[in-house]
Amino acid sequence: MASSVAEDLEENPYGVTEVFNPPDAVVDIVLVHGLTGHPHRTWNTDDHRVFWPLDLLPTNVKKARILVYGYDADVASFKGGTSKDKIHNHAETLVQRLSANRSLEDATERPIIFICHSLGGLVVKRALGYSVNVTNPNLEQQRSIYVSTFGIIFLGTPHHGSDLARWGSLLQSIASIAPKRILDTSPQLVEALKSQSETLQNINRYFEQIMDRFHMLFCHEGKPTDVKGTRQFIVDEESAAPGFAIGERMVIEADHSHMCKFATKRSPGYEGVAEAVKRYAMEAPDTIQRRWLDEKDARGHVLQARAFEMMPRNVVNSMGGSPYTGNTSTAGRLQQALPPPEERRAFQDVYEVEEVGEKDVEMA
Repeated sequence: MASSVAEDLEENPYGVTEVFNPPDAVVDIVLVHGLTGHPHRTWNTDDHRVFWPLDLLPTNVKKARILVYGYDADVASFKGGTSKDKIHNHAETLVQRLSANRSLEDATERPIIFICHSLGGLVVKRALGYSVNVTNPNLEQQRSIYVSTFGIIFLGTPHHGSDLARWGSLLQSIASIAPKRILDTSPQLVEALKSQSETLQNINRYFEQIMDRFHMLFCHEGKPTDVKGTRQFIVDEESAAPGFAIGERMVIEADHSHMCKFATKRSPGYEGVAEAVKRYAMEAPDTIQRRWLDEKDARGHVLQARAFEMMPRNVVNSMGGSPYTGNTSTAGRLQQALPPPEERRAFQDVYEVEEVGEKDVEMA
């Protein structure tokens, strides 16, 4: 099973890939890699023996479907390609592909827990900021990612950025290319990781408006990265676990690249991460169910308001000037106030009152 997953992800690394799906799943866990990362190699041990999202996590979180998300975050691949997408492009694509996957699995309202390494955390934060602002009725499925997200685990995410020279050193050690070439080949992604960059400030500003609804664990690297004789933290504690943020904090005694690789359940950081995921998975279903009830109620009110705005003035006046007053349900009063069927054509497409039940539109 593990070998087939690895082969599939090596051949098709982009998009959403399911790696574990129990028949009684009640939550989706989505892992998102970072800069120069890969949906399999990022989470796999260096000796290729343990892919912990499949080999370890299901034994602790039994009713979870586990997914990995891959995107082009290479600065310079061996094939000469580079990632030209900005963070918001990756974020929108994540929302689109994840919402489509969950819709096909009839799991749109299932709770979501994200596990993100490095840049992946910024992509997820931007994705949630995008999802919450989806207002087009034809794209409501994409808003479901925001509604369903319960928890986020950040592994070495540079919320406040990192010194650009550190990223150059890290990427040089990974890709065996000079720092100058790194900056020349993928300036948008690397510049976004610079301390206090405009991109980071915008992502944080949007995320701070919605972060109170998420359970979060901020993990920072406990060991410096060894780069050709020098040792330095790629993302320091202040950036990886910012003081302003609500949520839990934890140090993982590994360097930046290895803090997301767990060989055994006793590997540094695994117990803390797995415990948080398990706890979130137990708490999430009731909370997300209530959020979806509120979401559907709000969407019903929006549809009523839009229909009301499209109605002829004489219909509005006959209803007393508002669809939200009185003891009669909105659907019933609209039915009574509408003109005969042959005269409804002007706004029948906007509000099909014959097909809307009182349960869907009645105001509390």
